[in-house]
Amino acid sequence: MKILRRYAGWLHTRWPAGTVEPLPEIAENGLTSIPGVAIVGDLTGIPLLKFAADSGARAVATLFDGASFEPAGDVLEPDGDGGAVLDLVIIGAGVAGIAAALEARRRRLTFRVYESTETFSTLVNIPVRKPIFTYPTEMKPRGDLQFHEISKVKEGLLDDLRQQVAEAGIEPVVTPVEGVERKGEVLQVDLEGGGAVFARRVIIAIGRSGNHRRLKIPGEESGKVFSRLHDPALFEGQQVLVVGGGDSACEAAIALADGGSHVTLVHRGSELSRPRPENVGSVEKRRGVGRGKVDLRLSTTVVRIGEKNVTLESDVGEESLSNDTVFALIGREAPLDFFRRSGIPIRGEWRPRSWFSLVAVLILFTFIYHWKKPGVWLPIGDWWQEGGGFPYAVPGWWSSLGGAFAERGTLLSTLKVSVGEPGFWYSLLFTAVILIFGIRRIARRKTPYVKLQTWTLFAIQALPLFLLPYLLLPWLGSNGAFDGGWGEWVADQLFPIVDSGHGREYWRAFGLILAWPLFFWNVFSDQPLTGWLVISFLQTFLLIPWLVRRWGKGAYCGWICSCGALAETLGDAHREKMPHGPVFNRLNMIGQVFLAIAFLILSVRVISWLLPQTTIGEMSASLYRSMLDGVPGLNYVWFVDLFFAGIIGVGLYWHFSGRVWCRFACPLAALMNIYGRFSRFRIFSEKEKCISCNVCTSVCHQGIDVMNFANRGLAMADPQCVRCSACIGSCPTGVLSFGALSGDGKEVRLDRLEAKSPALAVER
Repeated sequence: MKILRRYAGWLHTRWPAGTVEPLPEIAENGLTSIPGVAIVGDLTGIPLLKFAADSGARAVATLFDGASFEPAGDVLEPDGDGGAVLDLVIIGAGVAGIAAALEARRRRLTFRVYESTETFSTLVNIPVRKPIFTYPTEMKPRGDLQFHEISKVKEGLLDDLRQQVAEAGIEPVVTPVEGVERKGEVLQVDLEGGGAVFARRVIIAIGRSGNHRRLKIPGEESGKVFSRLHDPALFEGQQVLVVGGGDSACEAAIALADGGSHVTLVHRGSELSRPRPENVGSVEKRRGVGRGKVDLRLSTTVVRIGEKNVTLESDVGEESLSNDTVFALIGREAPLDFFRRSGIPIRGEWRPRSWFSLVAVLILFTFIYHWKKPGVWLPIGDWWQEGGGFPYAVPGWWSSLGGAFAERGTLLSTLKVSVGEPGFWYSLLFTAVILIFGIRRIARRKTPYVKLQTWTLFAIQALPLFLLPYLLLPWLGSNGAFDGGWGEWVADQLFPIVDSGHGREYWRAFGLILAWPLFFWNVFSDQPLTGWLVISFLQTFLLIPWLVRRWGKGAYCGWICSCGALAETLGDAHREKMPHGPVFNRLNMIGQVFLAIAFLILSVRVISWLLPQTTIGEMSASLYRSMLDGVPGLNYVWFVDLFFAGIIGVGLYWHFSGRVWCRFACPLAALMNIYGRFSRFRIFSEKEKCISCNVCTSVCHQGIDVMNFANRGLAMADPQCVRCSACIGSCPTGVLSFGALSGDGKEVRLDRLEAKSPALAVER
């Protein structure tokens, strides 16, 4: 077991495994599942002032310019104040909400802004005299709310923004909002205390600053425990404990030390991986014990808070420290209850409808894959051969069409034969889905990289994985291309006639693209197919290792493989549903188990070929057959190829992203993960531009904690990466880029095909 744990650590569990904060589900334009309601600001995932202002102004344009949510005409129902229905209600008077209000004013809309505390409350609660950087410096937000200097201290920035609000004559109503619900053609905004107002459109700009997270330890209710720092000067000379490992904790520790406090910074992790590099550097510069110093305690937790002391616990045991004040800066929880009351789904949160849809989808794909692969476990696929109606047999209209127009040797007659196979219809649907959702992916992610990658994936699926086995090869065969000479010899090696009633096995052409052990039939065959054994060996053990060494695992998974093609197209809109964290990192080892089984089956198959007339050979042949497809429901064909790769792998697209099979279970991906440990491929980052927003991690449908690498300026070397470019294209500050390590270990940037979004990648 120790060896297995070390192997798992070397391959997967050694990498960072941060989680993703639950946020409301929104479309890229900020729209929610409730028609007419949009979410703006840092709830979209980007905690930057300029992006918040931009999202607020753009949301107004989206709601009132587009055809999706036309105004409800002259609907005049009384609102909570007895007036007419408003055009717009804006909930939250932060930067995003005020930007939306200015845009609504410019458009002469009737609107009202509601705020629970005070305008720009998040900025107000920032420690005094703290520098505020309004970057990206080259970005100009849409709308009238602007930031007139690159950098200001908090007070100067607030004065500037407040002046713009005053000049515009915007006066937010200080009243908490409980939720939003649709009432026919209008939206009802429920106010605290029982009142309500009605509007045609609603913009939610309440931010991510919900309730402060709690330490959940004895003494936390003490009056000396605070969840935010306002003025460091008030704690001069005190023994102060700061708990947390993010930017807020580091900045508070720095400010308190500079203000003359004795500061101890406690973080449960083994390193400060989340804060910006400059904050980590500032903490290290002040590291020490005493007035004006920061005593950094890593891998340490607080277990008790006393009146004059605190108790810490680390690997060496418990320790008591003198203490006057505690700052618990371990983050805030987004105001999710507001969205639950409003009926807006939370990303990653399951409801009864989620479970129902999951079961329904799995039942559907159980039917589809048993229909595609007859007689594996359920009798569904056998119906195809029983002469039932379409889709279980060739449709009658096609037979009549074939009889009228098709002669031997024509493409039409070849197609007439192909449509009698379930694999034809499945592959046709598979190809059509990649095309349709590939076009949607290109429209969604407007980069040259995504465009070329998507069309490449479609071309490979359409030509060698559909037209070649189902049309071109059968057509060549029907025209005598394989009736003699070299053509017949090649066909016998690659597409033998095993059952005279079914002709040549042209479906084996899948093996030209899908390498062993992903597509295993050309190797796991009753008789050794020399041609395919050679091709498979060259693919799996020479060509793919070379590709992975040079361009990473994604050179195959993201640009060639049909599983990857479906994941990057149909699964693209669901990539943020991939679960993250240490537990799921350990589940990556499922593929290693399947890879070991594939090698075991191969070993006994080879032994049975080499020793055909011996006891060992016969035992190997029997073991091979039972492992491959012998025990119903438990054999490799059913459990791995049908259940995991098909039913589970595709059925979970809408609930756990499109890369479930690729990440956790694919045996070829598992083999490439091993190759990837020796790859030169990397994703490089410019740490000075990283804002630790975690967008890159949240869009990674391989579960990689990209941000953990980026905010430390480390080259991302996790072999799980499939080179989809989503992290690069989604990064709001253009931090990431593809690259490689040269032979001497130097960084070589290879982002020649632009993967950064032109709308987001700035300051290049």
